[in-house]
Amino acid sequence: MAAHVRWGLQRLLRARNTAHFRFPVKTRSSYHSQCSTQISRRVQPRLGTGTTLFSIRHLSIQTQDTPNPRSLKFLPGKPVLGSGTLDFPTPSTAGSSSLARDLFEIEGVKSVFFGPDFITVTKTDEDVEWTGIKRHALEAIANFFESGDPITIGAVHNESSISEDDDDIVSMIKELLDTRIRPTVQEDGGDVIFKGFEDGTVKLKLVGSCTGCPSSTVTLKNGIQNMMQFYIPEVDNVEQVEDEVDEINAKVFSDLERKLQE
Repeated sequence: MAAHVRWGLQRLLRARNTAHFRFPVKTRSSYHSQCSTQISRRVQPRLGTGTTLFSIRHLSIQTQDTPNPRSLKFLPGKPVLGSGTLDFPTPSTAGSSSLARDLFEIEGVKSVFFGPDFITVTKTDEDVEWTGIKRHALEAIANFFESGDPITIGAVHNESSISEDDDDIVSMIKELLDTRIRPTVQEDGGDVIFKGFEDGTVKLKLVGSCTGCPSSTVTLKNGIQNMMQFYIPEVDNVEQVEDEVDEINAKVFSDLERKLQE
């Protein structure tokens, strides 16, 4: 039955392709720097363009703005996880990835997020300049991919994947997330993870650049909720949730930040 429902939803989504879905966020991201294939390391301003050319070994890395001014997306031009996502909200969660640990060593980095083909770095505060963080992050990413080490020894999040145990409504919610919503969110350096459906409310966890983003509430309500309600009448509300461990990590980080400022 679930397979039949998914097939019907896919037909509906294809039929609606003329009404393209877009989240109500600021101007879409634009590429603003790139690493060339030169071996020497140098920084060259491109006159009149506002673009900086970074040369680091043989790896071409692009950086992309996100709707969150505190998050920057790095695209190494090769698979990162390949599929799925992995969130490192604090340094203590980075034990499974040497690259995440190296990025947390950079002053001003608050959180790290891995996507299928990108890495999102979030800084602690808008007042912290990107210049130093970006330079060190580019070097850390280049060093990592040159090393050949595994990106992670931990589990990758594929929580929206449809299961045979899902009922028809949950199957449709996950299908909509995977085909129309997650790809758009990942374009902006984040992800949305399905955490449950109860009494008409879809529970989602926003990660990556979506965490702490000024437009995340608008994205959740005016974007995701509207689309869910349009395709699935049983959905009354969409609610953002956090895992218990995330709440604990956030409190610990906040306490540490406060002590350092005293």
